[in-house]
Formats: sequence, C-alpha cells, structure tokens
Amino acid sequence: MLIAGFPAGAWGTNCYLVAPAAGEECVIIDPGHQAAQGVEEAIGKHRLKPVAVVLTHGHIDHVASVVPVCGAHDVPAWIHPADRYMMSDPEKSLGRSIGMPLMGELTVGEPDDVKELTDGAKLELAGLELSVAHAPGHTKGSVTFRMPETADVPPVFFSGDLLFAGSIGRTDLPGGDMAEMLDSLARVCLPLDDSTVVLSGHGPQTTIGRERATNPYLRQVAAGLGADADAPRRGM
Repeated sequence: MLIAGFPAGAWGTNCYLVAPAAGEECVIIDPGHQAAQGVEEAIGKHRLKPVAVVLTHGHIDHVASVVPVCGAHDVPAWIHPADRYMMSDPEKSLGRSIGMPLMGELTVGEPDDVKELTDGAKLELAGLELSVAHAPGHTKGSVTFRMPETADVPPVFFSGDLLFAGSIGRTDLPGGDMAEMLDSLARVCLPLDDSTVVLSGHGPQTTIGRERATNPYLRQVAAGLGADADAPRRGM
C-alpha cells in the first residue's frame, strides 16, 4: 500500500493520497488550504490516478482545495451531510471571519459531484476499502476512515480532527460539543487494536496503543472519568 501525506497551508493540515501501490488509482483525503500543488506533485511522483476526494469534516483548513482538485481530475467529493454547507459557507462554520486576504485565495463552493457519507458505510474506491464512522464532537459531521490490515501494513485509521498524537480536536467552534467528542472517542477509537496506525488531521502519526497509554483524553474516557478541560486541544 502507498500512503503519501504532507502538511498544507496556513494550518498545516495533513492531506493524504492513498493507493494500493504506485502507478494505480488513489483516494485523496482532506485537500485543505493550498494543498492543490502538493496533491499534483504527489500524483506525478507516484504516477497516481485520483478517483475520489473524501473529507473527514467541512472546516476550511480541510476542504479549501476540494474544488480545484476535483475539477482537475473530474472526481467526486464525499462528505457527511451535516458538514456539507461548510464548503459553500466556511465562515459560518467558524463563527467569525477568517480574514479577507485568506478568503481572496480560496475557491469557495462545491465541486460538480458531491456524495454524502453515512455512518457504517464501506467505501470501495481505488481498490481500497474505507470504513466510515460518524464521529461528531469537533463538528456535527466529522467522520473517520478506517482501513483493514494488509500484508504490508497494519490497520490504518484516518482520524481527522477527532484524535491527535497526545490530544484531541477543539470543541469551541460552531457545531463542536465536548460530550459528543467524548462519546466519539469512546465509541470509535477505544475499540481499535493497539497496532492501528493513526493518521490525523494535524501533527505526526501515532498509534492507538500509544494514545491509549499516554493521551490524557483517551485515558480518561477509557476510565470513564470524562476529559480534563485543561488538557491541550488542537485543530482549527
């Protein structure tokens, strides 16, 4: 399996291209702010053919390049319906203006083909299987994507802004909810095997085992104690 990832734009949002191998079809996950050039470089380097864009949630730092990337390759974008409005109205999802200079760089709107994600769906794309889990807390329409273990890689979990190395996503923006975040952590993350590789929306990769042992939020959720409001949170 090939997973090519890079941090993009002002928020350092991780964008991933996933394929069975170099020279084959691929899925693009979260092409955010200023990600289009990095996507094209990865496509050229690994000789990939995109078939879809899939989105963990609708915040502008994860979707800002969806329109140009989908348009360049004539592929659909998949997003949960609760976050779909954010592609056309990113400021509403932040509860504030993100600034005219930044907005001037963005192509706000939906690509020509938008498909909606549902909890428990299994997407068969580019010869890959992505299991979708609805995981609200950061936004109402946040989802994660899980890929099963293969001969060459352990299970892989694209957590978006649900779970980070040592932290979780913030819950203070419109649509955020700490109680929902805790429920998502317990329901979606805790059942995963310790060997599962976590590729999150921001920051370095980690594993479920490492986070189960060290992440203050996951540890407290596992213990049924709730989260420490003073522990650090990340994401836009």
